[in-house]
Amino acid sequence: MPYEPIKTAPIRTLSARWVIPVDSVPLENARITLIGDRIGSIERGSGASTDLNFGNAAIIPGLVNAHTHLDLTGLRGQAPPGADFTGWLRKVIAFRRSRAPVQVREDIRTGIAEALRYGTTLLGDISSDGTSRDLLADAPLRSIVYHEFLGLPVERARLACERLEQWARTADSTANCRIGVSPHAPYSVRVALFETAGKCGLPVATHVAESAEEMELLASHRGPFVQFLHDVGAWDPDGLVKDADAVIRLLSSASATLFVHCNFLPATTVIPPPASIVYCPRTHAAFGHPPHPFRAFLSRGVRVAVGTDSLASNPDLDVLAEIRCVHDKYPDVPGHVLLRMATLAGAEALGREDETGSLTAGKSADLVVVPLDAQDVSDPYRCLLESRRPVSAVFYRGQQVWPVDTAA
Repeated sequence: MPYEPIKTAPIRTLSARWVIPVDSVPLENARITLIGDRIGSIERGSGASTDLNFGNAAIIPGLVNAHTHLDLTGLRGQAPPGADFTGWLRKVIAFRRSRAPVQVREDIRTGIAEALRYGTTLLGDISSDGTSRDLLADAPLRSIVYHEFLGLPVERARLACERLEQWARTADSTANCRIGVSPHAPYSVRVALFETAGKCGLPVATHVAESAEEMELLASHRGPFVQFLHDVGAWDPDGLVKDADAVIRLLSSASATLFVHCNFLPATTVIPPPASIVYCPRTHAAFGHPPHPFRAFLSRGVRVAVGTDSLASNPDLDVLAEIRCVHDKYPDVPGHVLLRMATLAGAEALGREDETGSLTAGKSADLVVVPLDAQDVSDPYRCLLESRRPVSAVFYRGQQVWPVDTAA
C-alpha cells in the first residue's frame, strides 16, 4: 500500500553525499524527506529547502543488533574470551550471581544508551529473567526480549517449562517491545524444554554450535562440558539433544527462530524458513574460532543477520564495527550484502521488516548518519565500511535520539 502522508505532520528534509536505502540502489547527493514519524520520499539533489545537510556522510537505515545480552553490560573487559570456553562461562555465571537487581537494571540502562549511540534502532535481547522488558518498552528503539530458560536435569527442565509457558501467557508486548523465549543452548536445555519453546507461539532465539566443546559434548558426552555441568549440578546426559540438527528440528515449528552463533554448524545444514542465523563477528574472532560458515549459508539463500553478543565477549555494542570487521576479513563479500545483514536482514529475522530495516517510503523514519572519509571513492559501501568514523546522528520515528535533539 503506498504511503499517504498526513497533511498536518511536520516535514523535515535531510541530505548527504550518499543515501543508502538498502532495498534499492544508493543515491549520491540525495535527500530524504521525513513526514512525521515516517519516510516520505528519497530523491537525488539536496535542494535549497534541505533542513539538515550532513555533507560528506552516508544516511543508512537504523542498525539492527539481532543478538545481545544487555544484562551483561557491567562485565565489559572482565572476562576476556579465549581458548577455554567453559572457563569463560564460569566467569559469566559468577558475575551474574554477584549482581544485585538494582545493578542489573542499571547495566541494562547503560547497554540501551550505548546501543542507541552506535546507531541501533532495533535489537534482540536475551534476558536471563525478563528484566529488560520494561526498560526496553520505554526506550526510543524497537526490540524483542527473549526470556532465557535453562534446564537439563528432569526437574529443572520441568520447572523451566512451566515458567516458559507462564511467560508466554502473561508477558505483554508493547509497540516498542515484543516478547519471545530463549531456550539457552544444547548443553543446558533438555529436549522437552526445546519442544515447549518451539510450540509456545512466540519468537525463539537459541545459542547453537557455539563452540567446539559443545559439539564434542553432543557427539560423545565427553570433553570440558562434562566437568562444567557436574560442577553446576546440571549433568544429565540422558537429557542432551543428539546434535545441532536436533535443535533445529525441535524449533522448526516456531513462528520465527534465531539460531545464534552457529560457529561450528556444517555449511550444509538445512535452516528452514523463516528461521535465521545470527553471526556475531567480533565475538567469533575473540574466541579464535575457525572461519564462520556465513558465506556458504548466504550462497544458499539462508538469512544471516548480525549481532554483537554481550560485553562479556565484545568491547562495545557497535553493529557497524561488526560489519566493518567482516569486510576487513572477507573483502570478497559485497558491501551491499554486509549492510543488509546489519539492517534489513536483522529486521526480517526479528519480524519487523514491515516497519523498519530499510529507507522505504511509508516505513518508520529510523535512520543513522555516518560521516565518511574518502572523497574520491565512488563506491558508497567502501566509503562506509573502510572508514572508521563512528555514527554521528541517530533518528528513531523521525526524532533525533542521539545526540539528543533539544530543538525537537
